[in-house]
Amino acid sequence: MTRVLARASALILSILLILLMGIASSESIEPSFTDAYVHDPSILYADGWYYIYGSHMAAAKSRDLMNWTMISYNAQDGCTLVDDVRNQMADALTWARTNTFWAPSVERLADGRCYMYYCTCEGSSPLSAMGLAVSDNPEGPFVDRGVFLRSGMMGASEDGTAYNATIHPNVIDPHVFHDNDGQLWMVYGSYSGGIFILKMDESTGLPLPGQGYGKKLLGKNHSRIEGPYILYAPETDYYYLFLSFGGLEASDGYNIRVARSKSPDGPYIDARGQDMIDCGGPDGSYFNDKAIEPYGVKLVGGFRFMPLDGVEPLPQQAYKSPGHNSAYRHPDTGDYFLIFHTRFSALGDEFRDRAHQFWFNDEGWPIVSPLRFAGEAPTPNISFDGEWRVVLHGGDINKTQHRSIVVQFDNDGTVSGDTSGEWSADSVTLSGVRYQGLFASGWDMERNAWVPVFTGLSDSGEALWGMQ
Repeated sequence: MTRVLARASALILSILLILLMGIASSESIEPSFTDAYVHDPSILYADGWYYIYGSHMAAAKSRDLMNWTMISYNAQDGCTLVDDVRNQMADALTWARTNTFWAPSVERLADGRCYMYYCTCEGSSPLSAMGLAVSDNPEGPFVDRGVFLRSGMMGASEDGTAYNATIHPNVIDPHVFHDNDGQLWMVYGSYSGGIFILKMDESTGLPLPGQGYGKKLLGKNHSRIEGPYILYAPETDYYYLFLSFGGLEASDGYNIRVARSKSPDGPYIDARGQDMIDCGGPDGSYFNDKAIEPYGVKLVGGFRFMPLDGVEPLPQQAYKSPGHNSAYRHPDTGDYFLIFHTRFSALGDEFRDRAHQFWFNDEGWPIVSPLRFAGEAPTPNISFDGEWRVVLHGGDINKTQHRSIVVQFDNDGTVSGDTSGEWSADSVTLSGVRYQGLFASGWDMERNAWVPVFTGLSDSGEALWGMQ
């Protein structure tokens, strides 16, 4: 009876997936891609275009999240976002003793204009400035309105106390967003004293007075946590705080994590039920990764689906240090996307942007497709039994890629091979750990084919990715 039920479950799953994907024929649709090179991409959807803005004043746009056109390259001669950027924003550059702009955020406010929150940082210290520039057009030109937040100073800081880098924030990596009630917020921070959030004034685009640095959400003592991004999901009624743990270089372990809250300003809780306010290095520590590894739901880190026999390996499908993401929910379709930069196998610190679709499992946690977004064309004639490559992302800040193992999904619902377990319509269990999620379809660039994939999370918040 168990074997019959398992087969029935697999058959029902196949039928449901085919109906959901809207298969009209057995013909595969081959997607096309044009890459963007925007470090720390922050997304804005405006006038039918997806825009991403990143460090060094780089920016790109796309209609489909697959084919990108660069619209600004850097803050040197290639900057088209701001006219005479170095003179307009001289205050921020002078304060931070740098010529580099770091990760910005762009949000369209009630007046219909686009507000860019830019930042500068010395780099080896939290000597940083955050400013505001405004444009009528997402592509600029943005006009500077000045610096409104600073860190790293000697003496009194924004909250009136002496600046202390172990407890006060480094004022970079902003994300400005509206909550479900229309209130404007800014979450920000990188390393140093952690991640903070400020309530903002819609009429000015600036923080409401009297908040200092705002409310602290997590981090302390120079923990390697940065790139905060908050997205509200009406389907779950949670605010999701995405974060990057680890360092951004190819060998440095960048990985994307998430926690959630019923309120935009927290408290944010992970899958283990831990309050993220406790996530941070111990007193006197510096870059203590082991102290923060147990926190947050790890969605993706460095990984490699080991190539099949006779298939040419593609470095761009093997990620190293993916991170500094933004996230987006399309208001018409309800589709969710994770947008981030990543480095790759054998390509050093060369980076490109990637968009991956994500969904929510039954517990309300994001589960990310193992393959880059390629449209909605499905795999025809889907059958889930057979050989699968499986990546276990674990909970570590992994400086080397987690490589796939090989397992066999059998029609009776069992799993065998490099490890054993069982599978069903919404979960895969390996070595006694159940990963709850879903089966979907993805474009394997190495085989130029649509293939079945699986994505799921364990109860402790560790991801499993599978590809048939």
